[in-house]
Amino acid sequence: MYWVSAKKRLTRGEPICESHENKLLERMAISVDYLNKKVKECFLDLGSFPEDKKIPLDVLINMWVESHGIDEEDASAILVELSDKNLLTLVKDARSGDAYSSYHEIYVTQHDVLRDLALHLSNHLDVNERKRLLMPRRDTELPRDWGRNTDRPFNAQIVSVHTGEMREIDWYRMEFPKAEVLILNFASNEYFLPPFINDMPKLRALIIINYNTTEATLLNFTVFTNLTNLRSLWLEKVLFPELSNTTAPLRNLRKLSTVLCKVNNSFNPSVLDLPQIFPRLTELVIDHCDDLVKLPVSICKVNSLQSLSITNCHRLSELPAGFGLLKELQILRLYACLELKVLPPSIGELIGLKYLGISQCVNLRSLPREIGRLASLEIIDMRECPQIVNLPSPVMLLNLKSLRRVICDDEVSGDWKNVKREMRHLHVQVAEKWYSLDWLHD
Repeated sequence: MYWVSAKKRLTRGEPICESHENKLLERMAISVDYLNKKVKECFLDLGSFPEDKKIPLDVLINMWVESHGIDEEDASAILVELSDKNLLTLVKDARSGDAYSSYHEIYVTQHDVLRDLALHLSNHLDVNERKRLLMPRRDTELPRDWGRNTDRPFNAQIVSVHTGEMREIDWYRMEFPKAEVLILNFASNEYFLPPFINDMPKLRALIIINYNTTEATLLNFTVFTNLTNLRSLWLEKVLFPELSNTTAPLRNLRKLSTVLCKVNNSFNPSVLDLPQIFPRLTELVIDHCDDLVKLPVSICKVNSLQSLSITNCHRLSELPAGFGLLKELQILRLYACLELKVLPPSIGELIGLKYLGISQCVNLRSLPREIGRLASLEIIDMRECPQIVNLPSPVMLLNLKSLRRVICDDEVSGDWKNVKREMRHLHVQVAEKWYSLDWLHD
């Protein structure tokens, strides 16, 4: 019976006995104790994610920004420090090749024992007093000690749940008056969102990740009506719920990320009023959403939008004609949008645009001549665009006074180097051909 108990404890990520903690985790904790306080807090947050899973860099950065009151630059510096100390590992998407990796192509992984250390250091206090309320392993139900303590509020700022399918009756009635981050990890075809979201008045970041092979249907989406303070929303491998003014009044949402989702019904171009639902949205990420064909016209009226990243959406065929209305847009990333053939002429009206990425848009035929009006443009990434063999008139391109870097294929590099003769500050990089199938292992 003792060893049966030991097996169960190991399955739950708990130590077999006190000596296991003392001899391994306590000695490892010495390294963490010497970290700066803020860096240590960020390390402990890594226990919020399942073992043996890649953590998207964007998820981690957003989580730290919202829970620790730091900006993205400082969060990135902390990430590098933890990597340098071997407390986490930065992994590049193999499909990005040898160089030119962007923020969106990097993931974080962590050794299981380091994750156990983060859990160990986070779980010293009573369950109601912990700063992080974390499930150590995926289970079929919530931990029993959570249920035994529902008579008092939980003080956790970060809550992480890792289960399979959850129904309404599977959730405890819990109060989280201080919770700022909620992470829901699961694997199922249906998932009932926890009713206790209604009791998270300070929730700023919500991360929903489905590890199932197919997209999951989210139930109880009405809890979103109370998320008035939510600033960051990450949805992965779910059926994106239909958006309306009544179901999603996310007035303070700054970042919306949809990854491997079914979105077409939600982004119905004819009925969706994005600026009404997301009046303060600054960053929109749509990745691997294979049913996205068109963007809603109303996206052109989201005056607050600063970054738009549409990647691996192979059926996206066009951008709205009024795209140039996005005067605050600084980053436009269109990566591997295989059906995209032209960019609208109104792109020349994006007076604040600093970065334009169109790599692997293999059917994009040309750069519009209006691109020469982008006086703030600093970087163009146009790798693997085989249809673009000629550039607009050099006279137009010479108006790109801020352009500092172009990444392109060899076939078009000569034209850019001709431009470089007149723009001495311009650096032209020829992208190396990359042939690898390593990404299939993911």
